[in-house]
Amino acid sequence: MSRPRLLILTAVASLFSALSVTPIAMADDAPKKPTADETGFVSLFDGESLDGWKKSTENPDSWKVVDGMLVCEGERCHLFYTGELAPLKNFHFKADLKLMPGSNAGIYFHTKYQATDWPKHGYECQVNVSHKDPKKTSSLYGVENVDAETLAANGIRDNEWYTQEIIVRGKHIELKVNGKTLVDYTEPSEKEAFSDRFERRLGEGTFALQAHDPQSKAYFKNLRVKPLDE
Repeated sequence: MSRPRLLILTAVASLFSALSVTPIAMADDAPKKPTADETGFVSLFDGESLDGWKKSTENPDSWKVVDGMLVCEGERCHLFYTGELAPLKNFHFKADLKLMPGSNAGIYFHTKYQATDWPKHGYECQVNVSHKDPKKTSSLYGVENVDAETLAANGIRDNEWYTQEIIVRGKHIELKVNGKTLVDYTEPSEKEAFSDRFERRLGEGTFALQAHDPQSKAYFKNLRVKPLDE
């Protein structure tokens, strides 16, 4: 084979080789979106079943697992975490949430299982963007409340996912939405145990998700928690 022909064939082979591998290399080397540090977090929901969770006995059909999400829609019913990590005292909790317009729900913590009624123990982190209740998402319900103007200023809307965080350490509670702190509360040492038949005091307990009413529909996914030291 003549040298010019060999050089041409070599050049063509090199061109085909470059064309075949370049897209793969670009895909592998493409910059990846930064993610939050999830070290130490443990999943509370397997995305397929209610293993590790227990419904209250009233209106159990209000909670379902759909496409890897916990979905509530219907009359009042609470879904309590009963997995191996419960009870918890100090922790960092995260979950991704989405609400349909006019919906109300909630996330209780430091609570305990109840078959009926509103949970009497622990605090509630409100889940509400446009429901008529003026206490909005990330309120420490009835203790330190977030209003609609604050939510709007932080870009929280119905039909859009947001991340709720609950951090408890000792007597301190921090509630964050999409990484921004909306509630920073320290429980007074002299706080009475009960108020209006509800105990809202830190101790230890589990989580409970709230189905509030038939006009409300909320989605929960990626529920995880990181136990914290004292």
